[in-house]
Amino acid sequence: MLVPDDLRYSTDHEWARVTGTTVRVGITDYAQDALGDVVFVELPTVGAEVDAGGPLGEVESTKSVSEIYAPVPGTVTAVNAALADHPEQLNQDPYGEGWLCDLQVPDAAAVDGLMDAAAYRQLLDA
Repeated sequence: MLVPDDLRYSTDHEWARVTGTTVRVGITDYAQDALGDVVFVELPTVGAEVDAGGPLGEVESTKSVSEIYAPVPGTVTAVNAALADHPEQLNQDPYGEGWLCDLQVPDAAAVDGLMDAAAYRQLLDA
């Protein structure tokens, strides 16, 4: 499983890329592999307020429908609209073109509760 060192991770298998007070969110390689072929993605609405651990959207695959949870609290500032026509990007490039949304967080320290890559690898190995 690919686990980039420059990201933070939630126990729900979402990743967070921090740039100042903007956090880009997606699902991990582990999550996309467990889901199977993604056929539909429901994204949040720009301007929506989300709580850490609260629902952010849904991913529908050939196996199941799974909730996506916000790894940090914030306001949705952008969504990856390309996923509407190309949901398979979640499988093909989960850390790149398969990103889900950007959140504006009140404080960059909001990500301090997330795991670093080493801790996430330990979670996967458990």
